[in-house]
Amino acid sequence: MLLYLTQYLSQFESGFNVFNYLTMRAILGALTALVLSFVIGPRMIEKLSVKQVGQPVREDGPVTHLPKAGTPTMGGALILTAIAISTLLWADLENRFVWIVLFVTLSFGAIGYVDDYKKLVLQNPAGISAKQKLFWQSVAAITAAIALYVTAAGEISTSLLIPYFKDLMVPLGVFQVVVTYFFIVGFSNAVNLTDGLDGLAIMPTVLVGGALGVFAYVTGNVNFSGYLDIPYVAGAGEILVFCAALSGAGLGFLWFNTYPAQVFMGDIGALALGAALGVVAVVVRQEIVLAIMGGVFVVETLSVIIQVVSFKMTGRRVFRMAPIHHHFELKGWAEPKVIVRFWIITVILVLIGLASLKIR
Repeated sequence: MLLYLTQYLSQFESGFNVFNYLTMRAILGALTALVLSFVIGPRMIEKLSVKQVGQPVREDGPVTHLPKAGTPTMGGALILTAIAISTLLWADLENRFVWIVLFVTLSFGAIGYVDDYKKLVLQNPAGISAKQKLFWQSVAAITAAIALYVTAAGEISTSLLIPYFKDLMVPLGVFQVVVTYFFIVGFSNAVNLTDGLDGLAIMPTVLVGGALGVFAYVTGNVNFSGYLDIPYVAGAGEILVFCAALSGAGLGFLWFNTYPAQVFMGDIGALALGAALGVVAVVVRQEIVLAIMGGVFVVETLSVIIQVVSFKMTGRRVFRMAPIHHHFELKGWAEPKVIVRFWIITVILVLIGLASLKIR
């Protein structure tokens, strides 16, 4: 919205032209989301505490988690509020990618909200059934996937790029809808599984989201994409504003979520943020790179799958507890050690992902 105001004001004062620069609006989007988080955060935490929207703790989990019982949850609403407001203020609202990404993020946030509300407010431990949750996730993901497919400009928008190789891509055609669906739903649930320790999920989300913002910027710039020899996707650059807002909101939330956490994000935040990463990766044509940079999310998900399959087939558990971060806790690692080491791993993976811009 403010983009249009500054464009109007630039007729009278040339200094307002600075707001036409995408990088400037991305910086302002990140700062706006960060400030909003700091301002809204304490009031939201207080309201959640008053309404006793507290986190239940599994009795079979690490004993160090027992004191966390009752910690305010559904703090993901803070993240989504900051992201939505910042994006609407600073992004070009005529860009279709902005609306598709916002639709996915807020739709998955709504699904998470209903699940959290049933569990925490209505005291229904089951929340939304797994089938219902997957159904509504599928509806939102397929809607976005079809929208991206029917508005795709050229073969490049429906091809799977293989990173680290020059001009190597796999044409998918209509199968691109399936790939989009897989990454949106898959990463939504992957981030949700990772969200089990204070700050464990949000910092990797910030790091990966920021890196995807870099990809969005160069992919949407005809000069940079040509220089780096990566596909040019017209309009994809505007997603940088969204990624910057996500990073700013995530850091603002981390202020309250860092160990020991004052608030947890809940499904409303985890499902939305994972879906956001998935759809952004599809827009900028970096699905495989997302799987690399989000390796922590991938491993967390695989640990659950391996644990379930192993127990059903052999009656034995591979890990002491899944997801894998609990395995390390039960091995004696202090919670902050698990968290920071997973952060470090994510930094390394993000750098490996960003290296694909030059290594070809």
